[in-house]
Amino acid sequence: MASNRGPVSYTLDETGRLTARRGGGGLVSGLSAIGPGTDAVWVCSALNDSDREAVRRTGGTLDPADTGGQHVRMLDVDAQMHAAAYNGIANSVLWFVHHMLYQTPMEPVFDTEFRRQWAAYEGYNRAFAEALAEEAAEGAAVLVQDYHLTLTPRMLRELRPDLRIGHFSHTPWAPPEYFRLLPDDIAAQVLGGILGADRAAFLTQRWADAFTDCCHAVLGPGIPSGTRIGVHGLGADVEFLRERAHRPDVAERMRTLRAQIGTAPDGRPRKTIVRVDRTELSKNIVRGLLAYEELLRSRPEWRERVVHVAFAYPSRQDLAVYREYTAEVQRVAAEINSRFGTPGWTPVELHVKDDFARSLAAYRLADVALVNPIRDGMNLVAKEVPVVSDEGCALVLSREAGAYEELGEDAVTVNPYDIVGTARALHEALSMGPGERAERTKRLAAQATALPPARWFLDQLAALEG
Repeated sequence: MASNRGPVSYTLDETGRLTARRGGGGLVSGLSAIGPGTDAVWVCSALNDSDREAVRRTGGTLDPADTGGQHVRMLDVDAQMHAAAYNGIANSVLWFVHHMLYQTPMEPVFDTEFRRQWAAYEGYNRAFAEALAEEAAEGAAVLVQDYHLTLTPRMLRELRPDLRIGHFSHTPWAPPEYFRLLPDDIAAQVLGGILGADRAAFLTQRWADAFTDCCHAVLGPGIPSGTRIGVHGLGADVEFLRERAHRPDVAERMRTLRAQIGTAPDGRPRKTIVRVDRTELSKNIVRGLLAYEELLRSRPEWRERVVHVAFAYPSRQDLAVYREYTAEVQRVAAEINSRFGTPGWTPVELHVKDDFARSLAAYRLADVALVNPIRDGMNLVAKEVPVVSDEGCALVLSREAGAYEELGEDAVTVNPYDIVGTARALHEALSMGPGERAERTKRLAAQATALPPARWFLDQLAALEG
């Protein structure tokens, strides 16, 4: 397996002591599912100076005590190369293309600086290809993950033609007319890199079809010819979520949230609209807040009867555009509170400090979940809320989220750019009767858990081996 971020990260204290922190997610669950006897190897990159120090001390093969027994090889990629590849290309170009985030009158500008960063991206992918070629046994299966490593399959194929190589895209895939914003040679290189794999897989049929359309438009008819295309819609980890959501720290945060939400003037508990996101441009948090403001303006009966609990956890703060977006989220929330708030009611409870237990508490309390991304590969929040909801939750869901393909029938669907339409959808969701809400939640949860992380991973492996 290859991914930019591995299953473990390190912190270095002032005494020089390294502390490992294990992560979670679908890849961790999947690798655990295939068992320790398979001799699996996870190749990842050092992301910071503490990680690099761990690599220097271990030679790159991390201590199994730090990794939960997994064999992890962490690459000490030059810090400047990683910054150019990760921030310059992966997060500022490929992410923007696939999520269609550019303000095209002014951007993108593919100049000599872009070409310098692209060379770093090539070097970064080459480092992964070389490490995988060294690690992989004869005829091994290799699963390469995401937009950080689009060139790795082709490079690895040239080094090790005996390997069975898969690539999985966790993002949307741009339609041809937008993908072709990229310089022609770069667009061809990205597609050709993925086509070095035996199998290219995506989260939804829509993204798989877009990739195929790009291949036809950029590389010509009949491409992809030797690469099979697959779809695996990652689902929620139901067992983990339900167990974790009923631990004491979550119960404690539920009490705190209930106190912040308070009661309506008639003495009944206030309704809650919940969102949990990183402050990522594609998550559309600002328009979500503006839609809530429009709800309060156009439907004054909801004033003092509803609270928008918005968790907006800062993301990619080393990029100026993300810092500005985070500040705008905070500004709009403060403006709504100033305009509509009363001594006993804060319309928006905004939290920017990441706290997983508090997110689960909000999932359990939510009357309405607002998931309105501009574009999203899947959006697991849309799948997680119905799984842990205590009383049933109405889902307001953007038609541009990958999850819409599976959940759209039982969600209240919105155009993510339509503020008035989203305000109407919030009203509809808040007004939904408890019986209908419970029935919809039950169906949403069944769809959301159809392909849990371990099976999602094993299905990809089986399809590649087949």
